[in-house]
Amino acid sequence: MSLPVLSSPTQSESTSVFGALQDSHGRVIHDLRISVTDRCNFRCSYCMPIEGLAWKPKSELLTFEEIFQLTKIFVGLGITKLRITGGEALLRRGVVNLIENLAGLPDVQDLALTTNGYYLKEHTPDLVRAGLRRVTISLDSLNPQGFHNLTKINALPRVIESIDVAQKAGLTPVKVNCVLIRGVNDHEIEDFAEFARLWGLHVRFIEYMPLDGPGAWSRDRVVPGREVYDRIQARFPLLPVAGKDLSETARRFRFSDGVSGEIGIIAPVTEPFCGACSRIRLTSDGKLRTCLFSLHEYDLREPLRAGATVDELITIIQSAVFRKEPGHRINARDFIAPERTMSCIGG
Repeated sequence: MSLPVLSSPTQSESTSVFGALQDSHGRVIHDLRISVTDRCNFRCSYCMPIEGLAWKPKSELLTFEEIFQLTKIFVGLGITKLRITGGEALLRRGVVNLIENLAGLPDVQDLALTTNGYYLKEHTPDLVRAGLRRVTISLDSLNPQGFHNLTKINALPRVIESIDVAQKAGLTPVKVNCVLIRGVNDHEIEDFAEFARLWGLHVRFIEYMPLDGPGAWSRDRVVPGREVYDRIQARFPLLPVAGKDLSETARRFRFSDGVSGEIGIIAPVTEPFCGACSRIRLTSDGKLRTCLFSLHEYDLREPLRAGATVDELITIIQSAVFRKEPGHRINARDFIAPERTMSCIGG
């Protein structure tokens, strides 16, 4: 059954009427990542165990109506950027209808989707009609065997085709996220830079983080962002992109010869950017996470289902955000990785 088009907030519910979300460190929160499922058809080792996970039963997942209800509150608290994630978001039936409803919320300035691209081609026309504005596609190898080694599925041509379809449909700029792992795919850095130039893509290189399923993360497998920059700069000279939002996770560069495309470097391990973080996350089972590496979560599902008022939910949200961690502590000696893997948290 498809999700009905729900009513938009009234003026009294619109942006910032509840007061802006701000943590105890003075950071204003305006970016919400919404995970709609923990399921995925890929088995990327940096994201989940190779054998997969015990998926959450449907009863434990937020319904789309519940997601919409909570998102209206978040928008009323000043959230202006929404990103739909998984797992693989397009595995959940009805997600296009959810996006249509979210696109209708006033004062939402950016609505994007992160996907592995497997199902994107067939969904693109409906996503565009629903009001989706941008798409980010996870792609960690341009080599068929390398792609299979990382994802445990033979689907590289299908993902490449989805990138082409998304570009032609206007879901631009299409961003491609590449998680680099030393000895696995770091030899493809220059190939991805050339891919960005040929296709006019925004390719973003992400440092390998300790959120993997097998628990195999180690610092010597991290490819530092500085190395990525130096290697691309040596082949394709770069210039910084002017006017960057300080809360952006990526350091952005364009090609100095004017060729289209862009390089982004996201270096949370070697160059943490926590001081300007403006993001929070809502998991598919209704937990609010104030950091990707949070050891504590705040339950919104049960209060919502128990009939909590909007004011009561606002109190939970504001209290959680006020306690947002100053940073992720990856580089601290006593760092403890969260129990949830990336696929369960949402990107």
